[in-house]
Amino acid sequence: MIVVILAGCSGEKQGNEQATNDAQSQVELTVSAAASLTDALNEIQKTYEEEHPNIKLRFNFGASGALQQQIEQGAPADLFLSAATKNLQALMDKQLIAEQTNLLTNELVVVVPGDQESAVAGMADLTKASVRHLAIGIPESVPAGSYAKEALINAKLWDGVQSKAVQGKDVRQVLQYVETGNADAGFVYKTDALTSNKAKIAFTVDPAAYTAIQYPIGIVKATKHSKEAEDFYIYLQSREAFDIFVKYGFSVPSQ
Repeated sequence: MIVVILAGCSGEKQGNEQATNDAQSQVELTVSAAASLTDALNEIQKTYEEEHPNIKLRFNFGASGALQQQIEQGAPADLFLSAATKNLQALMDKQLIAEQTNLLTNELVVVVPGDQESAVAGMADLTKASVRHLAIGIPESVPAGSYAKEALINAKLWDGVQSKAVQGKDVRQVLQYVETGNADAGFVYKTDALTSNKAKIAFTVDPAAYTAIQYPIGIVKATKHSKEAEDFYIYLQSREAFDIFVKYGFSVPSQ
């Protein structure tokens, strides 16, 4: 009896020790990523964590400019996935990025509320009186807003629409403004538009009117998990990951 009890206690102790060791061996990677990548990365998270049980991915989604500033100020991050090359380049110039590559591309579109008739079919229509509020990401910190401003300037419409502009802190907030009817039209990425059943694409902005949309990814030099960060960096460039990105409307530069 005593032997059985002692054996049981020993087994329980070993089990607890194993659970503790497993918890201690798990590595948490913090990935600062553009808000437009939310849906694709959440699906990738499930797949990657199932294949790598020792890894826990934590995403910090937001506007690329804001995420860049956070990393500059020392906020914890292992990888940075930006919606514009300028934000990652700024970190590279300050020698805060170990290595980087251009991962994905996207397109800029204008969306309107899905449950309403809209006369918006081209850039010039954004100046119409029926478009009382035009949602756009803050150009200084939101790449989608910067691309939109560039396209409007090239179309000689920027000055005419500034008075009706409603600025969002990131592209997802811009989409929300349109979905809720707080804006009559808004500039978002094609990938964001495809996730919504409350907004519809009115037209695709001419790609020649703005800088090509690229999503570079970089490993943050300050990472304390270099190997794990490198492994996930490489995985995001794999066929398995690309298939998920393409599913959500992104394009791969090499394709």
